[in-house]
Amino acid sequence: QVQLVESGGGSVQAGGSLRLSCAASAYTYYDILWMGWFRQVPDKEREGFASISIRSGNTYYDDSVKGRFTISRDNANYTLYLQMNSLKLEDTAMYYCAAAVGTFVGTWRSPSFYNSWGQGTQVTVSS
Repeated sequence: QVQLVESGGGSVQAGGSLRLSCAASAYTYYDILWMGWFRQVPDKEREGFASISIRSGNTYYDDSVKGRFTISRDNANYTLYLQMNSLKLEDTAMYYCAAAVGTFVGTWRSPSFYNSWGQGTQVTVSS
């Protein structure tokens, strides 16, 4: 498994921006094939909304965040980022980064696709 540490969450007004970071352990980073961002609100399933191929840099987004959020990675610093712009009230959630090493189950949206998770960081959007 890969150790992942998230940072950058917080409170912001609607329309504002936040950037989340997810630092991976250096000695395992190049074993990672995919990384993704998920979010979860109480009593709901964790939903995947953005993913990136570490090797190619190809990105994938759910329609709910397309055009507002940008996922990126810095291979030199073993870090995944999520730039969130034009935040909405419904973006309020606990945000998790995830990493996939080895074989995959499901699609990039599925929690089962990933086998390492960060501890989560809270994002709260207020009016």
